[in-house]
Amino acid sequence: MDLPRIVVVGGGAGGLELVTRLGRKLGKRGRAEIVLVDRDATHIWKPLLHEVATGALDSGLDEISYQAHSSLNGYRFQRGTLGGIDREACSLTLAPVLDDAGDEVLPARELAYDQLVLALGSVSNDFDTPGVVEHCHFLDSPHQAEAFRQEMLNTFLRHNDPRRERPARMAVGIVGAGATGVELAAELHEASRMLHSYGVTSLDSDRLEVHLIEAAPRVLPALPERISEAVHRELERLGVKIHAETRVTQVEAAAIHTADGERIEIDLGVWAAGIKAPALLSQLGLPTEKNHRLKVHDTLQSTEDPRVFAMGDCASCPQPDGSTVPPRAQAAHQQVATLYHNLQARLADKPLKSFVYRDRGSLISLAHFDAIGSLMRGASARSLFIEGHLAKFFYASLYRMHQRAIHGTLKTGLMVVVDGLNRFLKPRLKLH
Repeated sequence: MDLPRIVVVGGGAGGLELVTRLGRKLGKRGRAEIVLVDRDATHIWKPLLHEVATGALDSGLDEISYQAHSSLNGYRFQRGTLGGIDREACSLTLAPVLDDAGDEVLPARELAYDQLVLALGSVSNDFDTPGVVEHCHFLDSPHQAEAFRQEMLNTFLRHNDPRRERPARMAVGIVGAGATGVELAAELHEASRMLHSYGVTSLDSDRLEVHLIEAAPRVLPALPERISEAVHRELERLGVKIHAETRVTQVEAAAIHTADGERIEIDLGVWAAGIKAPALLSQLGLPTEKNHRLKVHDTLQSTEDPRVFAMGDCASCPQPDGSTVPPRAQAAHQQVATLYHNLQARLADKPLKSFVYRDRGSLISLAHFDAIGSLMRGASARSLFIEGHLAKFFYASLYRMHQRAIHGTLKTGLMVVVDGLNRFLKPRLKLH
């Protein structure tokens, strides 16, 4: 008798945690075949990409090999990009895997499933603004973060060229003052200070000009106003120039144009304004919203097909109050528990649970300078405002919780020790 096969497409935080739990529970015990599909060979926690982009985090040390992890946790890994789904045949198509030269490494393949989970995450939404794709960096993947880091280092190095007249400053334009934009702005000031101390560049943080551009009336518009105000003050103290209620109309190689006619000259541009689900989701024959998020029931099943589930940023899940679950990392983490139960319930033909999102609070890290956020007080609607060392501790614990979910308590404890040694033995910034 063939084992039922559960396929999870997308190895982000939620997808990897889900296959890890399912693999340990069902895969190792021979009760089901668990398969993870991802276009990359390794995983890195997406909320850390702004640190990868500045070199504060060495992705080579923190990334996880799916192949190695799968062999230890009872699931199977297939590398590939989702190309389409045949829901009648219960199979999906994986596009060919190509190397950097464009040569085929793996051919197109088909993969059958009994239950399918789509965990494709989200990508930045450029709102079809002219020039964004050509002239801005995105931070949706480790590859994009590394590309920005290399360009940042090259831009700093150019200021050491004795043949050229050195400008009085270096300018970076960040469009979007959500968590990614805000945290990147602070990390850039720390990176410039460290690069100057290592002798990489003659520019110090006083000569770095960071423009943070936001269409909403304030930074972090999705978070409580008290957090927004505290972060705004700290960013201004660092010297970040905040442009609130400013809509970008066009991006050029060396300038950002705004709706009020302002031209902001830049050396580097980053687009971190708005997110949307991958456009492929609207081509699968399943109901989606305008931003391509799949419409699901509160059980996280597609409204069209009970064999197809969706989670995380790519799922539009209704809540009892009429709202939908926000696209946040903590939502995906919470959905893992519901899917872990519901997928087993599907195999056993038992009732499924409804997912109810519970806001645990919000935390923002401003490099080593500060951390600010709020924690929800249990079932109460009131929140506890925190900042400083306590906030930094809770912010760091979020990543440790993710590591614990995929590695276990012992390995995570060892990783904490190793990370502490690396901070002592290695440069605080990746310089190559």
